[in-house]
Amino acid sequence: MNTTKKVAVLGGGSARTPLLVYGIAEAQQRIGVEEVALYDVDRNRVGVIAALCNEVSRRLGRDLKITVPPTAEEAVAYARYVISSLRVGGSAARARDEAIARKHGYAGQETTGPGGLAMALRTIPVSLQYAKLVKQCAPDAWFINFTNPAGLITQALTSHTGLRVIGICDTPTEIFHRIAEVLHEPREQVTCHYAGLNHLGWVHSVTVRGEQRIDEILKSDAAIARLYPSDLFAPALLRSLRAIPTEYLFFYYSQRRAFANQHGSGATRGAEVEKLDRQVYAQNVASIAAGDVAAALDRHTAYLMQRSASYFRLESHGESAFDYTASDFPDPFRAETGYHRMALEVMIALSASTPMRTVVNVPNQNSIFDLDPEDVVEVPCEISSSGIKPLTVGKLPPKVRGLVLSVKEYERLAIRAAVEGCAEAARTALLVLPIVGQWEASDELMRALIESDPEHLGYLSWRRN
Repeated sequence: MNTTKKVAVLGGGSARTPLLVYGIAEAQQRIGVEEVALYDVDRNRVGVIAALCNEVSRRLGRDLKITVPPTAEEAVAYARYVISSLRVGGSAARARDEAIARKHGYAGQETTGPGGLAMALRTIPVSLQYAKLVKQCAPDAWFINFTNPAGLITQALTSHTGLRVIGICDTPTEIFHRIAEVLHEPREQVTCHYAGLNHLGWVHSVTVRGEQRIDEILKSDAAIARLYPSDLFAPALLRSLRAIPTEYLFFYYSQRRAFANQHGSGATRGAEVEKLDRQVYAQNVASIAAGDVAAALDRHTAYLMQRSASYFRLESHGESAFDYTASDFPDPFRAETGYHRMALEVMIALSASTPMRTVVNVPNQNSIFDLDPEDVVEVPCEISSSGIKPLTVGKLPPKVRGLVLSVKEYERLAIRAAVEGCAEAARTALLVLPIVGQWEASDELMRALIESDPEHLGYLSWRRN
């Protein structure tokens, strides 16, 4: 089956879709795309986002066709790339999950801990259903997974479908960019040796023109502070690891601090984002109805800037997103890193004959020696139109190996729970996950999560192993 010059976006009503369309429009000729088809179960929301995307394309002076097909089948049919950016249950489900985690004494977060498991269990069945449609309607397409928890969902897709799947996340490239800034070196001259799982990765070595520079960063408290969007890690922690963790390791290394800040503020990031999103959406509906799409896009841009400016501030310092304004962060559309830059980089690489190197989520093969070949890992890969080749990383450092192995087993159990509809496997996943790791707590959490969302988690049944 031949593909067309189309990118299909599942979950096209995402607040970040206009960023994605901006990137595609900007590099339209390089990736050979004429149409972006947006599909979302929330038809009203995707209509609003489509209007914003058309305004993005207009401002760039591009002739990019934005469509909103009525069915997922029509959206993905003959697509060259299918980008999955789902949020099953919407932002309300995220806020509810995080509130339950906080009630039980754990930091609420959408991709790690109890909230991450709930999101995975809610999302895996839907992702696999969409994958079947893509297999029927666009079997030659690349399925680019941006849906969180990205590594776990990519693992489920690679294990249970025959699609060409690649998982992407902008977290590694963001830390690489910050490392280059700290060293006052051009990004292309800095090589960051990175390995791990999605939202569980470390930079173990930094070389510039062949010279090792990681110790230069680790010896400076000021340099370490500049690596992150907030003051997340004690410099002594990084020195003890002799590695630079990505920001989501905060929920493993400083779980009590994250919980204390959420508890003290009486909120979670999910609850604040839901409120912000609801406000800007209602205002944009009114602006678009009045024919003022330009004002709606300006407002949406300010909303994205406010979210970015407040990133990790609540968990690290108990500061609310409502304490920040758009002026606290640069324009996300023109940022050097981010959601749309990562998606664009991968599509450009997959369209090119010469291999490009970037970090993505793919089956391990023989990259990390400590994991099985079929385990999805987040490692540097060479990507071209010929395919994806994970580069050899070798053995993980002893100080991080145990955590990676535990979290990978948690992912396996979570996928088994979703595929088999087994609540006991989900409970065992929480038992294995280092953030929880307690039998009684895992039972209480799973029962609370399932009872809170019978529509999306009611398929999980309790039975003896």
